Amino acid sequence: MTDVMGDLPLDQVRTLLAVVDEGTFDAAAAALHVTPSAVSQRVKALEQRTGRVLLLRTKPVRPTGSGAVLVRLARQVARLERDAHAELGLSDAGEPTQVSVAVNADSLATWFLDALTRVPRDPPLCFDLRREDEGHTAALLREGAVMAAVTSSPEAVPGCSVRRLGRMRYLPVAGPGFAARYLAGPLREVLAGAPVVVFDRLDDFQDGYVRRLGGPHGAASPARHHIPTSEGFVAAVAAGLGWGMVPEPQAEPLLRTGRLTALAPDLPVDVPLYWQQWKLDSPALAAVAAAVTEGAARALRQ
Repeated sequence: MTDVMGDLPLDQVRTLLAVVDEGTFDAAAAALHVTPSAVSQRVKALEQRTGRVLLLRTKPVRPTGSGAVLVRLARQVARLERDAHAELGLSDAGEPTQVSVAVNADSLATWFLDALTRVPRDPPLCFDLRREDEGHTAALLREGAVMAAVTSSPEAVPGCSVRRLGRMRYLPVAGPGFAARYLAGPLREVLAGAPVVVFDRLDDFQDGYVRRLGGPHGAASPARHHIPTSEGFVAAVAAGLGWGMVPEPQAEPLLRTGRLTALAPDLPVDVPLYWQQWKLDSPALAAVAAAVTEGAARALRQ
């Protein structure tokens, strides 16, 4: 591997990555076994070479948009180096390869982990999963924080490939007692006034469903419970705290046993999901992609 990538010296790019990962110049210096002054000089030299500010000098430091491009490049080069060492027999025997993936909570709670169990274990792999809303996972990919992501966007992140996985269906549901108390009437008129369960303060899925019904209000009720786990969200809805949009695989067993009531069986919402990953000839990444694609074909609507 050459020490210069075009006009970008590899030692400077690696140093930038170390600063971002470690959070400070001093910590990066310790990790690289050089002085903090050397770290600072390398980063400044890289900024001068690119003509861009690459780091925000905060605590911890954060990459700028330009810095994120180089961080992603550094991670990709490191991935290729590790794969090459493994193929040449230069890596430690049995040392696992780490694959970082951003995935939304509902996929994680329903089909994604089962897909990962089908990834071949030779050579050994370790998974570093980052839980994030499917609308925001692409940002982690763009920043170089992960190698792959389950996203809701068909637009490929620069330097990445994209393939369609399928559609996750969501059903508007509530506990039977809750429905009898709050939802006795035309759904488009009563739903916006009923307490609602949301994942977090960025979750506007339920608001969007109310708008889709075209009722008199433009959003779900301000009486809302924030439940930031997929399993907890479903349990809160079944317990009668509020109504919510629940993934079909989680809702169906509870609908069969009567613990949930479907509010509008003919008006589900399908969210398309995509797999995006770095364009690298990496055997580890290819194995994960194959297993995820096969798992999605079994679990998601196609």
